[in-house]
Amino acid sequence: MMKKNSYWAAALLLLFVLVLSACGNAQTESSAPATETTETSAEATNSEPAAAEETASGTVTYESETGPVEVPANPSRIVALTNAPNVLSLGVTPVGVDQWTGENPLFTDKLKDVAVVTEEQPETVAAQAPDLIIAGSTTKNLDQLSKIAPTVAYTWGKLNYLDQQVEIGKLLGKEAEAQAWADDFSKRASAVGEKIKAKYGEDVTVSVIEVDGKSAYVMGESWARGTEIVYQAMGLKMPEKVKEAVSTEGYYSLSLEVLPEYMGDFVLVSRKLDASNEIVGSDIWNQIPAVKEGHVIEFESRASSYSDPTTLENLLGIFEKGFLEDSK
Repeated sequence: MMKKNSYWAAALLLLFVLVLSACGNAQTESSAPATETTETSAEATNSEPAAAEETASGTVTYESETGPVEVPANPSRIVALTNAPNVLSLGVTPVGVDQWTGENPLFTDKLKDVAVVTEEQPETVAAQAPDLIIAGSTTKNLDQLSKIAPTVAYTWGKLNYLDQQVEIGKLLGKEAEAQAWADDFSKRASAVGEKIKAKYGEDVTVSVIEVDGKSAYVMGESWARGTEIVYQAMGLKMPEKVKEAVSTEGYYSLSLEVLPEYMGDFVLVSRKLDASNEIVGSDIWNQIPAVKEGHVIEFESRASSYSDPTTLENLLGIFEKGFLEDSK
């Protein structure tokens, strides 16, 4: 009887072991797809880190000049102490802008309900409850501004005019749009430049000046007032004397007496068109060969002091008409 009981006990033990083994195998086989799915999910997550980060926090990391800054993925209340025209050109209206942009006739309609703020008074910025502040590297009170909202500062002139627009696009989640404009504008401006050179010769020279009262300044190739269009995009030449004069500061102050020495075959003049000027119309001015030949193109200074898409498109139209339609 003891032997029989021992047999059944051994049999039951063997059956128990077999059942455990089968369960273990079943668990192992069913776990394999789960492991594969987990790896696939991890790979998908690693391939789209920005999207995951944006979904989780509503912010993205922007690599600024001074290091990474957490900014809103879709900022809706931007205070632009600098680069406001770049922002506006991307179809985004800030809640606060600087005085110069506020007075720019190209943006008057878009900014009629937008506050004018100042770096000297950070409280004017804070009053707009911004979720992003755009400033310059020399903007005052940057530390205070960065406590109000994420603040990104750019060094003026560190990027060329096209790259600056693309960088603003990147900050606002509109990089592709900004790059598409940059590529298209370069092609169109270059084509206009080729037409100008075909009409006046490859060596035609252009001087860009700004006059205000009794002051006159000649501009280099990256000093707004359309200089980026004429010298960079169109590939037109600067008089050698101008090139030497602006090599240090990017612009050069001139007296009326020496002004003719710096004038090229064409003169592009930035000035307040609704005000008289002592330089334009003076006897010395009227003796300049370009003036005698009608090779002067004037445009509003308040609408030409930036190098954003809106400003550049406006000036490109003025230049194309002035060089190819109005001039002999």
